Order: sequence, then C-alpha cells, then structure tokens
Amino acid sequence: MSQNSTLSAPPSSPARRRVERSFSVWKALQSVFSVALLMATLFTLWTPANVFSNDMMDRMIAAMQPADPNGAVTLPTSSPRPRIGLVAGHWGNDSGAVCADGLTEESVNVKITSMVQELLFKEGYDVDVLQEFDDRLTGYRSLALISIHNDSCDYINDQATGFKVAATLSSAFPERASRLTACLSQRYQAATGMSFHYNTVTRDMTEYHAFNEIHTDTTAAIIETGFLNLDRETLTNRTDLVAQGVASGILCFIRNEDVPTAPVSTP
Repeated sequence: MSQNSTLSAPPSSPARRRVERSFSVWKALQSVFSVALLMATLFTLWTPANVFSNDMMDRMIAAMQPADPNGAVTLPTSSPRPRIGLVAGHWGNDSGAVCADGLTEESVNVKITSMVQELLFKEGYDVDVLQEFDDRLTGYRSLALISIHNDSCDYINDQATGFKVAATLSSAFPERASRLTACLSQRYQAATGMSFHYNTVTRDMTEYHAFNEIHTDTTAAIIETGFLNLDRETLTNRTDLVAQGVASGILCFIRNEDVPTAPVSTP
C-alpha cells in the first residue's frame, strides 16, 4: 500500500443493508404496538364512568380538603334545607270545636297539617309541625309559619261556609304579611273552590298568640280552612285538595310567585 492511500470503511454489502432495513422496520412496528397497547390500557381504565364515578369524585374532593390536626379529611356537607313551620291548631292543648258525632277540630287540623307537611317536604323543604302552645314557638325562625284551624261544627246559616285567612296587624314587615295572606287566599280558593269568608275574620285571628311569640323575621298567618258543618265533606273526604291549597299558598309566598290582582270571591 502506498503512503498516499487513505483508510476508508469497506462498502456494506446488499445483504447487510437488507438486514438493517428489516431491523429498522421491526423497531418502528414495536413502537407503534407499544403506544397502541398503552392507549388501549388508558382508555380501558379512564372511561367516563370511572372518571366521574361518585367514588372517584369523593376522593378528588377529599384530596382538596384540609385535614384536621389528627390527619382525618373532612368532606364538605350539603347546605341545610329551607325551613317552614306549621301549627296544627289546638293540638296538644284542647280539642277545639267538637261535632255532635265526636269529630273534633283538632283531629281535622292535625290531618290537614300532616298532609301539608308531606307536600312541602317533597318540594325540598324541612317542615316543623308544632303544637298549639309549643315551646319552640318562642323566637321561632323560618321562611313562614302557618297555623291551621277550622270553624264551628254548628249550623249557623247558609252563608257559614268558606275559608278565612289573617296575618298579624302589627307585623314588622307588613308587606310580607299582606303577600302571604294574598297567596294563601288565592291558591287555596283555586284548589278547593271555596269562598273567602272575609267578614268573619276575628280578633282571635289577627291577634293570634303565636304572632307575638315567633321571631320578627318570620312571616306568619292563620288559616281556617272551612266550617266543620257545611264544608265537612271537603275537609274530611277531600283533604288532599285542602292540603294542596295550603301548600300552594305557602310556596307562592316563598317563591315570590305572581298573585292575581282580582279579589277572591266572597259569600
């Protein structure tokens, strides 16, 4: 070999080039298969059902909550349900009006009140059912308080039929009291078809004892849902309509629903 010649890599043979190309293709296929397998595994594990399951969400929320000094994690609690108060007239005190066959006003009041409670609970409210002189009335606070009563079992005249609604005359928020009575009157009449017997609203109603016991923030009213004489059929056998009328009136007030300006009919 002469001194001027240089060293150079020997030319690769065609067979060697074929082996290298095959090896490169195989490596590429391996990479594709590996990525595909990884993606398939991820999609299997992270389905929407798994990602948004209650268990997964609970763990995510818990992870974001500060731990107490003992290391426990406190999950957030739900907001309390809005509260409404119902007084079952005469309950726990006396029988109220007593009919000749033994039917008592108290028993009718309790039945209506329990049905109103059920309807309001289904609408998302917690409902306190209170006795006539319940200790909880002192300083009681809720969205509204309604006392449910009924009128006499005795026949008075053919006009002694219908319902009555009243609120305190000395309410700290008279506009709220007026709206509550308007909602109760309109919705109750729409549900039962009864007339508003306005001319027999008494001072016992407008000065009802609970009005002076509850917190001033609580808007309250008293309703006599009918006369136990001429309205007895509706009060005892169509109690669902009676309860629906009272519940609808309460919801009308709480939800600030529209109330027709036309006065309710009177006997």
